[in-house]
Amino acid sequence: MEDVDVVVVGAGVVGLAVARALAMAGREVMVLEAAEGIGTETSSRNSEVIHAGIYYPAGSLMAKHCVAGKQALYAYCDERGVPYSRCTKLIVATSEDEAGRLASIQARAAANGVPDLTLLSRAEAQAMEPALACTAALLSPSTGIIDSHAFMVSLQGDAENAGAICVFHAPVLGGRLTDAGAEIDVGGADPVTLRARLLVNSAGLHAPKLAARLAGMPSQLTPRAYYAKGSYFSLTGAKNPFSRLIYPVPVAGGLGTHLTIDLGGQARFGPDVEWVDEIDYEVDPARCEGFYAAIRRYWPGLPDNALMPGYSGIRPKIVPPAVASQDFCIQGPAAHGQACLINLFGIESPGLTASLSVAAAVAELAA
Repeated sequence: MEDVDVVVVGAGVVGLAVARALAMAGREVMVLEAAEGIGTETSSRNSEVIHAGIYYPAGSLMAKHCVAGKQALYAYCDERGVPYSRCTKLIVATSEDEAGRLASIQARAAANGVPDLTLLSRAEAQAMEPALACTAALLSPSTGIIDSHAFMVSLQGDAENAGAICVFHAPVLGGRLTDAGAEIDVGGADPVTLRARLLVNSAGLHAPKLAARLAGMPSQLTPRAYYAKGSYFSLTGAKNPFSRLIYPVPVAGGLGTHLTIDLGGQARFGPDVEWVDEIDYEVDPARCEGFYAAIRRYWPGLPDNALMPGYSGIRPKIVPPAVASQDFCIQGPAAHGQACLINLFGIESPGLTASLSVAAAVAELAA
């Protein structure tokens, strides 16, 4: 049995950030990833938005790590040359009822440490985005977009430069938690059992399943996994008239059908919310029918037949559809009693934005 100081399971953006933080703290780190490369699931199937920290309940881990992570992420991108744009975002109301809710969104953001939202009139918002239809809007100046793959490549490089090793095609099949460390059964072409002083379960969608396969992990503390699929549709055959992200006032279960742009200025819409039982990234073209009416509330000029299937992602939920929201779960020895294990459950959006802050929290627990 080979001994390793730290094993991080999952080479998504959070797993790579954790590996980087621990390696730079002087730990011997091995990253195990079942897929062929970094960030093949949730980390590469999102909007690539740097979130401001607006919507989350005050005091939640999502709010805390989003705000701290945003600041760390912008600084990191500047230092490392990772492509990003602080393009800003408009949260738009398309009725008087929605306009009345903007003040509460602004207040929630301020409670989370985001005091820079500005309330705009219809005329002020349309002066910024002439194609926009709205009754009022909130401007978020600290929202941006990032090249998420370039960010993950940079994190991987930092981790490896600090001595970490990334191993791909290495699925973790299960293991045992002992006083001497975590014994980890690794599959793939060359199956092996490793013993780690610390195991960090950052397996994203698969984190609850992995925890359930660890003998010694209390079953009552392992959440059930739920999958909330979100499909995106790309704009085709028409020019994107917007230079900012456009979000409607949030709806139950999500942030509505929003318009995001990539660093090349191409527009995409989504994600919607579709609860599924299995991981499946096929995009049903028929789902775009509901997009047109939602988008035309704030962009009446959207042409017919302008949307084509783009891609989909799945949010790693740990609460059922009937529960409106969840929080990150960073579960350490104080919760489950096993000194060799840290579980990361439910790290959905704003996980990309929050990744450096979550990694710092894991490094603190590990210390």
